[in-house]
Amino acid sequence: MTRPEISSERLWARLMALGEDGALPGGGVNRQALSAEEILAWRRVIAWGRAAGLVASTDPAGNLFLTLEGTLSYLTPVVAGSHIDSQPTGGLFDGAFGTLAALEAVTAIVESGLRPERSIIVVGWMNEEGSRFAPGMMGSELFAGLRPLEEVMAVRDADGISVGEALKSVHDAFPDIAHRPLGFDIHSYIEPHIEQADVLETEGAVIGVVSGIQGKKTYDITVKGREAHAGTEPMERRQDAVQAFARMATRMHAAMAGDDVVKFTIGRVTVEPNAPSVVSAKVTFRIDLRHPANAALDAFGTQLEEIAAGEAEPCSVEIRRLVDAPSNGFEEGLKAQIRASADRHGFPRLDLLSAAGHDARQMAPLTRSAMIFIPCRGGVSHHPDEWAEPAHVAAGAAVLLDLLLEEAGVSCNQGDA
Repeated sequence: MTRPEISSERLWARLMALGEDGALPGGGVNRQALSAEEILAWRRVIAWGRAAGLVASTDPAGNLFLTLEGTLSYLTPVVAGSHIDSQPTGGLFDGAFGTLAALEAVTAIVESGLRPERSIIVVGWMNEEGSRFAPGMMGSELFAGLRPLEEVMAVRDADGISVGEALKSVHDAFPDIAHRPLGFDIHSYIEPHIEQADVLETEGAVIGVVSGIQGKKTYDITVKGREAHAGTEPMERRQDAVQAFARMATRMHAAMAGDDVVKFTIGRVTVEPNAPSVVSAKVTFRIDLRHPANAALDAFGTQLEEIAAGEAEPCSVEIRRLVDAPSNGFEEGLKAQIRASADRHGFPRLDLLSAAGHDARQMAPLTRSAMIFIPCRGGVSHHPDEWAEPAHVAAGAAVLLDLLLEEAGVSCNQGDA
C-alpha cells in the first residue's frame, strides 16, 4: 500500500470553516470555552471525525476525543491534537491548527487503508485559553490529575456561570457520544501549534522542534481598602486600594528590569466601586510571570509576593496562586523524529523553546511528549490578524503524520506479498 498523504486543501478548508464558529465581524473568532460557539465547533469537528470512521467521546473534564481504533487493543494509544477554544478576539489558527492537523493526519491513514497497531486519539482539550474560566488548560490539568475535579467545576465566569453548569450544557448537546473515565495511559503525545512568536519566521524555518516550555506563575491579587467620600476624607486617613495597587505595580515592574528573559504582565484590573467621587475600597488584578529557568522563576515569584505584601499598607492584601508550572523539556526521541521528518520533506527546521504555555506541558510528566511548531505571520497571536501560510499548515500536518505512522505502528507495507 502507498504511504498516506495529507490533503492540504481539505485541511485548509476545514480551518477556514471552523473559523465560522464564533466569527467576529472584523475577522478572527470569539469561541470561548464551553460556549455556544464552541458547541457549534464540536458539532463540526465530530462530524468530520465520524465521516472518517472515528469514534467520538468525552470525559468529566469536557475534553473531546476522536479515536481510530488500533489492531492491538492492549496497547496504549497515541494522542495528538490541541484545543479549539479561543480568546475573545482570537485568531483562526491558535489551537485549531493542532486539532485539525491531527484529524487530517488520522483521516489520511484511514483513507490509505492502513491500520495502526495502537489506537490514535485526536484530542481537543477543554479551556486551554482561560479567557472565560481561569486559569487556562483546565482540561489537560484535570486529565493529568493536577487539580481536583470539584474545584475546577466550581470556578465561575464573569456572569456567575460555573464550569460545571457550562459543561452540562455541552454534554446535553451531545447525548449520543460516549463518556469515558477521566485520565488514561498514553504511549505518546504530540501537539502541533503555531509558534505565537516570530523566531521561525525571522530565521526562515518552516518547522519548529520545540525543546520545552518556559515556566509560568499566575497570581490573583486582591487589595482591600476602605470606601470613603472623595471630597471629605483627609488624604492622610485614606485606605485607598488604587494607591496601594499603583505602588505595587510600579515596584513590580522595576524589580523585573534587570533580567532580559523574564516576562511579567499585569492584567484584568478591576476597581470597586469604580466611581469618580469615591475612594476605592478594592482592587483585584492578575499577574502573569514567565521564565525558562525554574530557579529564576521561583525567585521572581517570591519577590512579587513580598512586594505585594510590603506595599499594601494601610490596606490589606490577599495573594492567591492560580498557576505554578515549572519549565519542562520534551522527549529526545520524538524531537529526533520531528527533525528527521522535516529533513525528509525538505522543510527548514529550528530547535527552539516555547515562550507560551500549552497543554503539552501537562502531558510531559505523564508520557513521551513533543510539540511541532509552524510560523505565524509577524508572531501575531491572540488577535484577529493571526495568520499561518497554507504551505506551513500543510508542512506541520505532514510532519505530524510521519510521527503518527511511527508511534502508532502503521506499516506502509501492509498487504504486500
